[in-house]
Order: sequence, then C-alpha cells, then structure tokens
Amino acid sequence: MPPTRWGDPAHAGPLPEAVRDLVGLVFELSDTPAAADVAVPAPQLPAELVTGLRAVVGEEHVVLDDASRRQRTRGKSTPDLLRQRAGDLSDAPDVVVRPGDHDDVQAVLDYAQQHRIAVVPFGGGTAVTGGLVAEREGFAGVISLDLGRMRSLLALDPVSSTATLGPGLRGPEAEALLAEHGLMLGHYPQSFEFATIGGFAATRSSGQSSAGYGRFDAMVVGLRVATPQGEARLGGTSPSNASGPDLRELFLGSEGAFGVITEVTVRVRPRPAVKEYEGWQWSSFAAGADAMRTLAQSDLLPTVIRLSDENETAINLARPDAIGGEGSGGCLMIVGYEGTPAAVAAKKAAVTTALTGLGGTPLGAEPGEAWAAGRFNAPYLRDSLLDVGVLVETLETVTFWSNRERLYAAVKSALEEALGEGTMVLCHISHVYATGCSLYFTIAEAGGEDRLERWLKAKAAANDAIVAAGASITHHHAVGTDHRGWLTPEIGEVGVAVLRAVKRELDPAGILNPGVLIP
Repeated sequence: MPPTRWGDPAHAGPLPEAVRDLVGLVFELSDTPAAADVAVPAPQLPAELVTGLRAVVGEEHVVLDDASRRQRTRGKSTPDLLRQRAGDLSDAPDVVVRPGDHDDVQAVLDYAQQHRIAVVPFGGGTAVTGGLVAEREGFAGVISLDLGRMRSLLALDPVSSTATLGPGLRGPEAEALLAEHGLMLGHYPQSFEFATIGGFAATRSSGQSSAGYGRFDAMVVGLRVATPQGEARLGGTSPSNASGPDLRELFLGSEGAFGVITEVTVRVRPRPAVKEYEGWQWSSFAAGADAMRTLAQSDLLPTVIRLSDENETAINLARPDAIGGEGSGGCLMIVGYEGTPAAVAAKKAAVTTALTGLGGTPLGAEPGEAWAAGRFNAPYLRDSLLDVGVLVETLETVTFWSNRERLYAAVKSALEEALGEGTMVLCHISHVYATGCSLYFTIAEAGGEDRLERWLKAKAAANDAIVAAGASITHHHAVGTDHRGWLTPEIGEVGVAVLRAVKRELDPAGILNPGVLIP
C-alpha cells in the first residue's frame, strides 16, 4: 500500500460529492494531493552487517529497496501521512528483514544485540501513535522486522476452544483460517483488514465487537516471545492460575519494547449463525450513554453497541453510505447481535425492552446494516479529505461512568480552543464496561500551511486535558511516542521504574523499538 494513503488503492477515490458539499460549508477547500514518491534516504547500516543478516535469515529475506523501506516508514496517523506527503522519509528503516519462524526472530535479535542495531517489529503498519519510529542515536542502523512470513494457524484445540496463530496473520487471514474449522476470533478493530495478530497483542487492541467478545488482550491465553535474553513462553498451560503475577501482561501492550511476539494462543468460538444490526435514536448523548451504562451494569450488553454524539449524528459519520445527508436528529446508537438464532432472539428481546423503557426510539435494521457494511471505510475518507486540504485525525480515551461528562467536555473544549473557530469535534462511545466507557473523538479542521504543527499543539492540549480529568491517555491506540510524555502521570514514578527495570533486564542493549512506550 502506498505510504501516503490508507489500505487498498483500489478502494480509494475522490471525495464523494455529498461529503464535499458538506465539508465545503465549513472549510475552504483546496486541492492538495499526495506528493509523488520521493527518494528514500540511503541505508546507514554498514554493508558487512547487511551481509551478516543475510547469513542469519537467507539472502532473499533481507531487502533494501526503496519501495520496501518506504512502505515501512512510520505508521498511519495523520501526522505520519502529512510528513510523508511532504516528502519527509527521514525515519525510513535501513533494511527490511523477514524472519520465517521464532528461531529466525531469535537469531536476528541475537545478531542485532551483538552489533547494536535497533529492531522495530512490523506487522500491518497501521500504528497511529508513533510506535514504528525508532530512535537512531547510538545504533548502527534500524531494522524493520517484518513478520509477514509468519502467518500460519500453528495449532488448534477445538475441545478447549483455543488456537495458536502466527503474529503476521492479518485479521481477515486469521478469520479465514479459523472459519475452515467453523470457528472465529471475533476481533474487528477499524484496522481489521490490514493489522495483524501480533500487532493486536502488542498494542492491547480493542475491536468493534468488544461488548460481546471482549478486548484482544482478554482473548489471549498464551504467548511465545523472543527477547535479546532468550525465549519466553507465557501462559498456554491452563485457563487461569495463581502462579504469581501474570507475565503475559508484560508483553501485551509492550509495543515491541520488551520482546517480539512470535506466537499468540487465543480463545476462539463458534462462528455465529445470525448477525443482526439495528439503529436507535436518543434525545441526547447523555441519555444514550446512561442507557449503555444500564445495559452494561445489568449484564445485557449486545455484541456491538456504539453511540454517536449530536455532532457526529448530524453529519451521519456512523453511516458511511449517507455522510453529508440529513441525520436522524438526536444521537444515533448502533446495536448488533451475533450468535445462534435462539440466543440472538433472546438477547434482542431483552435489550429492546430495556432500551425502550429508557427512552430510546428504534430505527430498524437499515442504520445498523449501513454501519456494518461500511465500518472499515473511514480511513479512506480521511485520505480524500486530506486531498482537499482538510485535516482529519482521531484520539481516544477511557474513564469511569461518573467522570464521562467531565472528560467529554474537557477534551472537546481543549481541542476547540487549540484549533480555533470552525473546527469540527465529533465523538462516539464504542467500548463499554460495567464501570466505564471509552470516548473516541474525530477532529476536522482546515489547518492551513502549518497544519501539522497545529495538530501537534492540539493533541498536546487534549492529552493535558485527559490527564487533568483523571482519565487514561489511551484505551486502544497504545502509547507509542505520541503518548509517552503523558504516561508518567497515569502509572506513577514507581510504575515507570518497573517498566525501565523490565527493559534493562530483557533488552540490556536497548535495541528493541528504542524510544517507544517508556518515558
């Protein structure tokens, strides 16, 4: 995929006319297409070290061509794309190495430690918080460790409902392999089509069906990890235990800073026979959020539940087929049910009774089906908006129910103040728990010539507001480099000391994704 755009080029296209008309009411549009491919800086890694890597994994699995290195430069946040559109490829890796199995990964880490080469694990390249940008100072060069060859279903235990997957499997590939056995994982983040199993684990991803199937880290039964100090096998021997702290948690969310995940054992479940999605209308964001809380605290959550605020509902952002058209008014909630016919019917009846009693208005299946059909398309729309000079970016956070309104108001105010008049700030709730929920903000603004600097200032203001409101700096986008400066207030000095101690023990030379995660 071209680095200046998202996903499959065949799915990209110009801004739909209805969307262009809507955006044109708010912003002054200008044609600012992505820059043509520019030259990638010459590799810094000495030739003799490249030769040594070829001896480790095979000559054909060590590549230095511009296209391969360009495609593995940074991730897919809007700042990443803006830098690349401007021709800035200064963070390109020096070499791409493609290991075939755990032993290959271990051998590469051993070699990299010996020669002080930084190693950045690479899956689908969909990171949005700077998790693929390694610090170069003090290293002979930077390896992009592409796990794309490690994409197999390694083991299946249908009796225990577990499967062991290679870290390079993309979401659709993993689901297709499991489907051959009548099973599924059920993890569908917006990056589903391109992100990988290893990336899901390393960032503690959360999918759009989290209300029914849980976060990805909750699905993980066991891990195999290669570290500069050797192999770690964690979990995988029992469904639960009391054998001290759960060391899987050291690597779930570690973003490649402590080791490279080479196998992931997950809980799987039967593929649903029925999938039904519908829409509900609420008089206000607060009323809809209270309804979500009631369902969560009554153990009545459906498989999918999402709530758009008034602004997001007004422009139909939750309806990819109707963006720019007239919204339904109030706030739109999407509710989805998956399972056996009997289970879906029972859950739907119970949820319908509850939501009706709480003041919701059913809108039927059409809004829900429209959301399901286009739920992975938003990043393509972002690219089309960038093409006409409109910056679109997202950020997310999570807090307890009692703090939701305070956090919502604080982040929205911080963004509007930092970016000024004419900024569109939209929000939805897409992940809920008995104790709280996540808030996912989408921001659109014209930006002008200094749009990157303006966004970085706004992002910092939002991060400050999140910390001041007592919420978490990230629910599912991970820390990377973008959130690293705000991690200490969340986990405390002792927490930071623990992370640094783990890093020193597992990666004494500091070669693993240097500069990411750890303050």
